[in-house]
Amino acid sequence: MNRNLKICLVSSAGGHLAQIRQLIPILEKYDYFIVTEKNKSTNSLSNKFKVYYLLQQERKNIRFLFVFALNILLSIFYLLKQRPDVIISTGAGATVPLCLFGKIFGKKIIFIESFAKIKTPTLTGKLIYKIADKFYVQWKEMLKHYPKAEYRGKIY
Repeated sequence: MNRNLKICLVSSAGGHLAQIRQLIPILEKYDYFIVTEKNKSTNSLSNKFKVYYLLQQERKNIRFLFVFALNILLSIFYLLKQRPDVIISTGAGATVPLCLFGKIFGKKIIFIESFAKIKTPTLTGKLIYKIADKFYVQWKEMLKHYPKAEYRGKIY
């Protein structure tokens, strides 16, 4: 293992963030940072972690395209500023640009499909599956949707 790896943990706020935070104890020996959406529930994260914020993104909101465009720019800025070697994501939507541009910049992408999805894939999972270097599912039933994925158990 290369202890000099720089790792980006990226997820939307809420349950996806709760899932990715389960990985922090095994990543503490690495240089890592978190990218998530800015809202009331994530404001205090910067007291404990190195955190960068995306705008809260809702697909059904009329401002979605504007917010999405700004999140693309923020994602590129964070990638260029931090230069991670590996990007680990649990989704959702706001994380897609960071993963896509990370792949374009030659970063390794690891995606963990949501714990909440037992029988059907997420939109983010379907998009990132095509570019991920490693793709994990938390339920064996999901292997039928993602044949190249790996099941290693649950992170909760």
